[in-house]
Amino acid sequence: MKGPLFYSKILLFGEYGIIKDSKGLSIPYNFYNGALKVDNPDSYRDKEEAVKSNASLKRFVSHLENLQTEQPELVTFNLAALKTDVERGMYFDSSIPQGYGVGSSGALVAAIYDKYANNKITVLENLTREKLLQLKAIFSQMESFFHGKSSGLDPLNSYLSLPILINSKDNIEPTGIPSQSTEGKGAVFLIDSGIVGETAPMVNIFMESLKEEGFRKMLKSQFIKHTDACVENFLHGDMKSLFANTKKLSKVVLNNFKPMIPEQFHQVWQKGIDTNDYYLKLCGSGGGGYILGFTQDLEKAKQSLKDYKLEVVYQF
Repeated sequence: MKGPLFYSKILLFGEYGIIKDSKGLSIPYNFYNGALKVDNPDSYRDKEEAVKSNASLKRFVSHLENLQTEQPELVTFNLAALKTDVERGMYFDSSIPQGYGVGSSGALVAAIYDKYANNKITVLENLTREKLLQLKAIFSQMESFFHGKSSGLDPLNSYLSLPILINSKDNIEPTGIPSQSTEGKGAVFLIDSGIVGETAPMVNIFMESLKEEGFRKMLKSQFIKHTDACVENFLHGDMKSLFANTKKLSKVVLNNFKPMIPEQFHQVWQKGIDTNDYYLKLCGSGGGGYILGFTQDLEKAKQSLKDYKLEVVYQF
């Protein structure tokens, strides 16, 4: 048995902001993917990973049982089939790095919902705003097993494989993004920090900071303002304004989200702002994993960041 592929995602804009109702823009990233599998144990590509994933699925099944008991009106699953498959050794065969901000748990949640949910909302039907919000609510409850608190956006993105525009908590819609140009000099790229990030501790730091009035003010008057502007610029293909606003956002993050930026990247971050060769921002909750970069000149950015391997996500 092998299920369909579910892709990783990248939240281009909106990390942390969407907790406080900023805009956000999330895009599928097809470079990484995962699928549910039940193999003959001899053909495991990586036996240790498969065993670990299977053990985690066993715990996840208990979470889904509780969810179904507590909120049967939200979602129910074919638990008998799911338990049987898990007992047979089912695991999530995934190339998506964990703790890297590209949605490894989101893809797993999407795969489980797709295969085992009763009366599931499918991608083929007319996706009204109500249906999208319902899916997001289901995914939020399912994914909370992995993160403690989840917006449900990662699994939604993975499940639909469409770019998603977040206008506010209760207003999300699939969206089109400007088409890529492989000839273009501008690019969005990823840098591997070499450290695995943990989502929960980073979100806790953010929630603690929110208790300070100064931090809340900064969030509203700077962080959310620049984030919203970046989303608008990107969707309308206004690259000149996009880079001006991404630079402002990069500065605000460096000044106010230091704990989320691995220490060895503080100078690299500042260098981008000083030289305008590239601007860096958080990818997901930070603390490690990938760092997202924006540049108007990919060759220049590669030169400037020659100690790092750049993975291009989007070219324009």
